[in-house]
Amino acid sequence: MVQNVRVVVETREVGKGTAVNIIGTGLSGLVGSRVVELLAGDFQFENLSLETGVDITNNEVVRERFAASGAPWVFHFAAVTDLDASEKERQLGEKSLAWRVNVEGTRNIVEAAQAGGKRVLYLSTDFVFDGNGGPYTEESQPNPQSWYAVTKYEGEKLVAGMDRKGIILRIAFPYQARPQGRPDFVHRIIEELRAGKDIEAPDDQRITPTYIDDVAHAIRVLTGSDASGIYHAVGSQALSPFDVVRLIARTHHLDVSQIAPTSAESYYKGRAPRPRKAVLKNDKIEFLGICMKTFEEGLRLL
Repeated sequence: MVQNVRVVVETREVGKGTAVNIIGTGLSGLVGSRVVELLAGDFQFENLSLETGVDITNNEVVRERFAASGAPWVFHFAAVTDLDASEKERQLGEKSLAWRVNVEGTRNIVEAAQAGGKRVLYLSTDFVFDGNGGPYTEESQPNPQSWYAVTKYEGEKLVAGMDRKGIILRIAFPYQARPQGRPDFVHRIIEELRAGKDIEAPDDQRITPTYIDDVAHAIRVLTGSDASGIYHAVGSQALSPFDVVRLIARTHHLDVSQIAPTSAESYYKGRAPRPRKAVLKNDKIEFLGICMKTFEEGLRLL
């Protein structure tokens, strides 16, 4: 039984020495935890999670918590992100975990936000594209291939239906200086190289790794303006995973000879489909004065 808790909050202006109250989901995750850390001076966060008694797939509970909060914004970061596990449940359709959380959970968030006049910032992914074209702009038509990507795109559609009340922020391969809990892909690679493991990485795929601190800055700017719609908050450098791993090794003075190239077809065989060249353009967000770092710049900051 989830207890109904009335939360009284006040709305304040960003940049005026006070904090805007935010309802957030997924705030303990890789991106969410860093956003909370960096934006603590601008926002006061109310975390909705299973740990705080909120299952976002429960429409009634979500509506109750939203109705009890005067927060003007919802940061919706919570999602099932395990591509391969989600792919195994594709045949379950709307009964799969990814659909229930990423689609129905998002529907509950959107409906509750609309009922309370709140705005929603939704975190999405470069995987909504098939990777056969590109580079992709915010106007490019998604064509998700994996079940995970399908559910994230369905979530995008729900937020897009909020018109000027919704922001969709697509990111790709996020990393940060000090990840809390599960390490990001950069720190996993560092750990493997330090342990003397050999690493294979595709040299025929292109990705745009994203420094999470830049995402946090983008969120600060977007929520402090009248922005709405889709934005690509991704790094400014497209690389193959093979080049990514070699850059990590060189930056941390690790053994590059442990790294070997392979094809994406071989590397992902038997796993969920990944886009081969899901390179996102970030011109739109940089037009707002938000500088998204290259991967090399981000690694130096680590």
